[in-house]
Amino acid sequence: MPATESDARAAGGAINNSSVPKHEQLRSIILRLAKEELAPGDRLPSERALMDAYGVSRITVRAAIGRLVTEGHLVRAPGKGTFVADSAIQSTLHLASFTQEMEGRGLTASTVVLTAEQSAAPEDTAEALGLAPGTEAIHLRRLRLADGRPVSVDDAWYHPVHAAGLLGIDLTGSVYKALATEFGHQIDRARQTVRAEGAPSDIGVLLGTGTGAPILFFNRVSYSGELPIEHARSWYRSDRYALSMEVRL
Repeated sequence: MPATESDARAAGGAINNSSVPKHEQLRSIILRLAKEELAPGDRLPSERALMDAYGVSRITVRAAIGRLVTEGHLVRAPGKGTFVADSAIQSTLHLASFTQEMEGRGLTASTVVLTAEQSAAPEDTAEALGLAPGTEAIHLRRLRLADGRPVSVDDAWYHPVHAAGLLGIDLTGSVYKALATEFGHQIDRARQTVRAEGAPSDIGVLLGTGTGAPILFFNRVSYSGELPIEHARSWYRSDRYALSMEVRL
């Protein structure tokens, strides 16, 4: 629900002429409002409401909000306003299916199958799977959701021999589980790269972020022993999914 000027005042705090810049003071006030008074998905008070509530300029308001957007506490929706961000799903770097990962965090995983076909694999996929150029492979493109909200789009190709018959099973569940139980290929290692990028237009529509929104892009080749089984590209909402890791000397 939208927040008002009275909600802004209820967050407490006042802007003063201390050594702390006004935009930093306002950032702390807005952050407290977002964490203590509002819920994920609630709309923040308008710029005008914040200006009137705290007696600051539009530049100060935009600087405070911009910082919170960068930090992931708030998200902007063009033409709609600024909203409290969802709490991101914290994922450690380990090998697990999306279904296993969500269930391990007490969330209900669901899937919308967008593409399920056998067609000529792209050149880089053929190379990753050890196939001759132009060879057909199994192509799955799926929208993955947690508690009914979009988290990722997975575009994956599977080896036509090692995963033969994949198109004949229920593809809304864990493909990794099916590969192990029905095809005898347990995915036990992968090579993966992750980078930040702006959402392509089709991905932005599916994830509900809009074109150009910051997302995480994964490029992964998964193996069962020495056999390459899967080449997958995945796009994750960066406001709903984050990577965490422990680094040691």
